[in-house]
Amino acid sequence: MADIPAEQVVARDFYARSAEEQQDFLTQTWCNRCQAMDLGMIEPEEFEAQGRIWIEGKCAKCGDKTVTEIVEEDEE
Repeated sequence: MADIPAEQVVARDFYARSAEEQQDFLTQTWCNRCQAMDLGMIEPEEFEAQGRIWIEGKCAKCGDKTVTEIVEEDEE
């Protein structure tokens, strides 16, 4: 995420997530260049900083960088 200093960013293991979660994050995407959703993401890398978690990768259609921020939902 562009607004967080690089020295605060910690890499996480995207592949430690369940296969179902991985699939959801890799398919439910938005590409700013294509201006379309759910085109897919390749080469995912997961990061964390300042209480935020996100996945960066490339759009499966055009190859442009795409970022998906993960928002944990409260399960009540």
